[in-house]
Amino acid sequence: MSPHNLSSPRRLCILLAIMCIAVSAPVAADQVDRHIADVMADQKIPGLQLAVARGGKVIKTGSYGLSNLQDSVAVTDKTRFPINSMTKAFTGVAVMQLAEQGRLTVDDTVDMHLADVPEAWRKLTIRQLMSHTSGLPNILQSKAKLIRGNDPEASWQAVLDAPMQFTANTRFAYNQVGYILVGKIIDKLSGQPFTEFITEQQLQPLGMTKTAEAGFGHFEYVVPDQARQYYFGPDGQLRTLQVEFAPFLRTAAGMTSNATELANFAIALQRGKLLEQESLDTMWAATKLEDGQIAGFNDMENGYGIGWQIIDREELPAVSASGGNASTLIIYPEDDLTIVVLTNLVGALPINFVDDVAALLLPKGT
Repeated sequence: MSPHNLSSPRRLCILLAIMCIAVSAPVAADQVDRHIADVMADQKIPGLQLAVARGGKVIKTGSYGLSNLQDSVAVTDKTRFPINSMTKAFTGVAVMQLAEQGRLTVDDTVDMHLADVPEAWRKLTIRQLMSHTSGLPNILQSKAKLIRGNDPEASWQAVLDAPMQFTANTRFAYNQVGYILVGKIIDKLSGQPFTEFITEQQLQPLGMTKTAEAGFGHFEYVVPDQARQYYFGPDGQLRTLQVEFAPFLRTAAGMTSNATELANFAIALQRGKLLEQESLDTMWAATKLEDGQIAGFNDMENGYGIGWQIIDREELPAVSASGGNASTLIIYPEDDLTIVVLTNLVGALPINFVDDVAALLLPKGT
């Protein structure tokens, strides 16, 4: 293997160490910085952006490593990261905003708003669509590929003709089709494309200019200061990920954002700038299945609400919005703490180490 191969694990670690030192030099490293550096070195994460908010203010930000390995571009506070399925959190807020306007409720059935859907879909509720308990067939296969190659229309037709996977509200199964339907509902009730509705009702009022300017196109368009995404192939070498999301999927994935802007988004939610408290409580309540239990991705993210993952536990209960197994935003409501970690490594799973950052910020007894 050539010593100049950027995907060499040894070379990558050296690059990360150099860039972390260079970017962090103006500010003395603290425990959080050291922990992030250790995690990045251990998991070979090329680049990472951090923002921490508490008490209604962003109290810490950090930029580490490389946003672009090919050109050795450092992560800075201007870098924007693809956030993949974290987009669903904004869709959840959009739905609750329409609910506050009296245009829908989360327990409305699909046929109350959309006429041209299969019979088996008609009595599904918006809550079931958004909490992945609908039983709808899938439109994506591995690596976010449509089930009919690069043909969105053929893929949608195949889904319309496919049988349900299971009876609604009997289990959790991650599914993007529900969000396609929700997008159609937002389009109809708002009188504008859902991308415009989210931009005008959330991004612009909060001054999320980097997010608004990046749009919903993921990697389809040229976005200034956008981090590339990487993954480790079967041979253990880093590869560049290139994924595009069809327009109808962009309620589920496609946004690009910045850690500080996302932290301010979380602050705005908790301070009632986007939703009333009752709406927030509804959005962040885990959907109960027919047997009275909740279900989610795993033992930690063990529930799902309206576009948000729920971390239902006695100590440090939280809600989260994650995307691409690369980025996460966690809000700890009882502690008025938000931590945003954006990385450009698919598979980095920052959801697994954000609690460790919270532990450094919330020592026992506070």
